[in-house]
Amino acid sequence: MSEQAGRRQAVAMEGLYGEADRWRVNTGGQTIHAKRLPGKWRRIKWLTASVWLVYFAGPYLRWEGRQAVLFDIPDRQYHLFGATVLPQDFWMLSLLLLFFAILLAVTTAVAGRVWCGFFCFQTVWTDVFTWLEERLEGPPGERRRLDQAPLGVRKLSIRAVKHGLWLAIGLLTGFSFVAWFTDVFGLWQTFFVGQAPLAAYVTVALFAAGTYVLAGFLREQTCFWLCPYARIQGVMLDRSTVVPAYDYRRGEPRGRLHRGATSAQGDCVDCHQCVAVCPTGVDIRDGQQEGCITCGLCIDACDAVMEKVGRPSGLVRYASLDELEGRPATALLRRARVWVYAAILLVAAGGIGYGFASLEAVELKVLHERAPLFVRLADGSIQNKYTLKVLNKTSEDLRLHLSARGPLGLELATLTQAIKAPRGEVTPVTLFVRVPVQNLDEEQVPIQFQVQGRRADGEAIGAQRASVFIGPGAD
Repeated sequence: MSEQAGRRQAVAMEGLYGEADRWRVNTGGQTIHAKRLPGKWRRIKWLTASVWLVYFAGPYLRWEGRQAVLFDIPDRQYHLFGATVLPQDFWMLSLLLLFFAILLAVTTAVAGRVWCGFFCFQTVWTDVFTWLEERLEGPPGERRRLDQAPLGVRKLSIRAVKHGLWLAIGLLTGFSFVAWFTDVFGLWQTFFVGQAPLAAYVTVALFAAGTYVLAGFLREQTCFWLCPYARIQGVMLDRSTVVPAYDYRRGEPRGRLHRGATSAQGDCVDCHQCVAVCPTGVDIRDGQQEGCITCGLCIDACDAVMEKVGRPSGLVRYASLDELEGRPATALLRRARVWVYAAILLVAAGGIGYGFASLEAVELKVLHERAPLFVRLADGSIQNKYTLKVLNKTSEDLRLHLSARGPLGLELATLTQAIKAPRGEVTPVTLFVRVPVQNLDEEQVPIQFQVQGRRADGEAIGAQRASVFIGPGAD
């Protein structure tokens, strides 16, 4: 190997791993005005960001005469289309959080920080804010000149419009958040006339201020210093993770394009377009680093330049470290961590599915009195005491009829067999069950309690729960 080729390979290997002393992290001393270029990854970025339209439009979706998704905190009811989840069912929330945490981990292990680059609300809102900024103030060069220009009528008018639009988006963000917790049409009727709850106004104000500051001013600083995900991503990547990467073997030594260039010059023409379009100011040629959110915009910029200079695209591309080093890539299904993550995802998803499938409009629990286990009455019959807890999961008050099945001669002793069950509440009922002693062949015999009723629309609902009746046993 020649000395020049050896130096080229050494530089390439240095770039593959990245050198911390070459990283340039903006600590807030300057505003990054990223250049916006069309391309494949820019289109994908807008497409994935459109998922957040559900956040704004979701509260207006209706289901059976009410808001389809409503987290009704005052009534402690959470409506998800046809299902109503109460705090007693919040074990499913733990599984849901576990599912999304592992999904984020497996996504990072496979494709890096694609959540940050394409779906994160901070990234999406910042992208919208900077898009508005470009429409009003012009491309990056003009925006920098405007930043340095003295305050005048033109600058003041442009900035007033820009900040007004930013605040409007922040207010809409806060209003949409509150709409998930109360009926959105009722919120429209009360919010702007001062009749909404104080908590609604405080929440909207906090969200508006947070959106305005984080997306308008802090921008990439939020990712660098406030978000913990950027700090832990390093331990979630491996040699098989596919991330935006610069092909040093092909690009080095870099240099400006000029006539008479030697064949030893790499494909990188040192145009800095990959840096100019990066929303966090990262130079992808310095290797994978904390500031990279894997949005792929540097790939669009580099491919555009390669097309202009007549060289193949892919100098910057999604690739793994193994691929850049010329090693065979490890198949996805041969990676142990993927199987572990997949198993946890399946368990969590299965638990959530089971929880929703087993949701009932009414839930019944039965507690048997333990002191004493039974009482022998004067007429010779045996009496057990029970406490029934009836949970009404519907959005209306119910009147339920209580009954029981068990040994021959079973008799309920209670003030009334009609239970008034308020919506979203647990109604305790104490009752006594009597059975003639001659009908008890064992110390414990099965007994089943049942509550039945009808909703306002005539739908029959009910629940049942098995228990035991305890007696002295056969003589």
